[in-house]
Amino acid sequence: MTSIGIGIIGGGYMGKAHAVAMLAVGAIFNTKLRPRLEMVAATSKDTAEQYRTAYGFARATDDWQALVADPAVEAIVIASPQNTHRAIAEAALKLGKPVLCEKPIADTIDDARAMAALAEETGVTNMMGFNYIRTPASQFARQLLAEESIGQITWFRAEHTEDFQADPTLPHNWRCSGIANGNMGDLAPHPINAALALMGPIEKVLADVECVHKVRPGGSVTNDDHAQIMCRFSNGVMGHIYSSRLATGRKMGYAYEIHGTKGSIRFDQEDQNAIWLYRADGPEAERGFKKILAGPEHPDYLPFCQGPGHGTGYQDTIIIEAKDFLEAIETGKAVWPTFRDGLEVAEVVDAVLLSAGSGHWTEVRQV
Repeated sequence: MTSIGIGIIGGGYMGKAHAVAMLAVGAIFNTKLRPRLEMVAATSKDTAEQYRTAYGFARATDDWQALVADPAVEAIVIASPQNTHRAIAEAALKLGKPVLCEKPIADTIDDARAMAALAEETGVTNMMGFNYIRTPASQFARQLLAEESIGQITWFRAEHTEDFQADPTLPHNWRCSGIANGNMGDLAPHPINAALALMGPIEKVLADVECVHKVRPGGSVTNDDHAQIMCRFSNGVMGHIYSSRLATGRKMGYAYEIHGTKGSIRFDQEDQNAIWLYRADGPEAERGFKKILAGPEHPDYLPFCQGPGHGTGYQDTIIIEAKDFLEAIETGKAVWPTFRDGLEVAEVVDAVLLSAGSGHWTEVRQV
């Protein structure tokens, strides 16, 4: 086992999740690289010190550049706002330090392309933080598709629906300004990432993007609340993606449904330890969707628990992500999703916005 110093930039919601994951991953997965929480960076010295004390870092700073340059920091997790991602990633990659960057890759397509290009030019380990697709159940779904267990795919649907902005009387806040803070920057990248992971590249989109509550107490809303996207995949399959922060009653509606000539698959993150599988075989009277509970036979489940049906949770997906990042560093082999995959999501997002503006089908390659 070898110790590796971890620096995390941002100590809020995701910064905490990554810190906890790095503390736990060695014990759960018996990784050869064992993370050491070396330094945390935040916007003020007081806040950084609070994170240091709470999470167990050795040191704290209000200067992310000092964190990146520190010799004891050997790998970096970016958990700060999207508009900071490029500068941090470029500084780290130029020093040869591996980077795990939270989604989305950046706040502009130009920054996303620059990050992906530099990552490939330097050859330094890089990975994107799309954790939801890493549940044991969704990894099993990917296996079923790779094995063509439900035959030729004929249709795909994905969504990410939440309701944290459903109440129109909620005051204006930071989520109400800037495309990166709206639905297309915050929620939509997740189902797009799921679509790419499960079905492959998206060829073209026809989209409608809408701000429903244009004014909230305290100010005007300048970004979108929800979006619906018709899409055609490069493999010819027809699909639909919907994302919303107004879906009343939905708390973690990351879900997908896939139809094939020999069966279907359904998944919903609010029941993240189950896959619903339909196989079109046997007598019609005995056919039906079967609920398969995640267990030790499914990817990345056993290290957490030996009992099927006992389940994993949100934090566990971040721990799986940390394991993949450490293995990528150790082996020098890229682990999906890389910055290039993050760029692919960003290109679809831009194509959606172009389509919504024009009212026409837009090819992703036109972005």
